[in-house]
Amino acid sequence: MRQSFLGLLALTLLLLNCKKEQNPFEISKQHIGLLTDSTQVKDLKNIYVNDSIVKFISGDEFTGNINNIEIFEKGGKKLLTLTPKQVLDSTATIGSIRILDERYKTDKNITAISTFKDIQANYKISRISNLINSIVIAVDDINANFTIDKKELPANLRFDMELNFEPTHIPDNAKIKYFFINWNN
Repeated sequence: MRQSFLGLLALTLLLLNCKKEQNPFEISKQHIGLLTDSTQVKDLKNIYVNDSIVKFISGDEFTGNINNIEIFEKGGKKLLTLTPKQVLDSTATIGSIRILDERYKTDKNITAISTFKDIQANYKISRISNLINSIVIAVDDINANFTIDKKELPANLRFDMELNFEPTHIPDNAKIKYFFINWNN
């Protein structure tokens, strides 16, 4: 009886110590490192305790409702730009995140410095939006949007605003300009 109790105790301690630690640079559909789609603005100080948080508080300026929160490493490198769902509300959750540091990556190794070929080879493209100076590739599997500057496209495709872009229109080596995760749904 005593041996089975000690064995059970040892197994419990082993399992508790084997708990997997969260990678602070891992991106998935509902989290980026320790930041989740239910994290409130007031919790950011606890999550980024070793980093610097810069909040832009808009007033009556011409900036509208911009309320971005920038996360910097202590050394000064910009990591993320967070946009809360509600302006000036500490209980608001994060609506979108711009990934700036290339160390942040998905389980399929997509980062802010990936190319269109990397995205297309690893994820199903949900839609491609044609904007004035860029195209936006949406990947619903991970709630991501990737912006590619039209300068990365062949010259004959850059100025046609009526063109419905297909993946075949985009060169494999087209670089990502912006990488966003959206939790606005």
